[in-house]
Amino acid sequence: MTDETPKPPAKDPMKSFRGVMAGSLIMEGITVALALPVVAKLGGGVGSLTGWSVIVIAVALIVLCGFLKKPWAVPAVLVLQVALIAFFVALPAVAILGVIFLGIWLWLLWLRRDVARRMAAGTLPSQQQQAG
Repeated sequence: MTDETPKPPAKDPMKSFRGVMAGSLIMEGITVALALPVVAKLGGGVGSLTGWSVIVIAVALIVLCGFLKKPWAVPAVLVLQVALIAFFVALPAVAILGVIFLGIWLWLLWLRRDVARRMAAGTLPSQQQQAG
């Protein structure tokens, strides 16, 4: 009789990476929502176009967490970063958040490309043969 125990599923580094991206989106959504007092004081109030725009972007960032498997999700995140930077005309404090998080997202995308490259080459630690 041979031992026919099934192999455990291979680890998917991109699944873990989507978790990192989701966490970043949650943090960014919270940070953008925390800019609402600044909008209330300097940007014409929360009920203004600026206030509603900030609310919509914060909600969109959080909602995008559920769509990170979709091919359009990362471009949508980048569009939201550009939208935040566009606030430079109306409210520079919100635009600064956009610049900071755009830098974070560019770094995350570089990391994702590096993980994909290493995964294709078979050099990730999870792809190495375990001595046993």
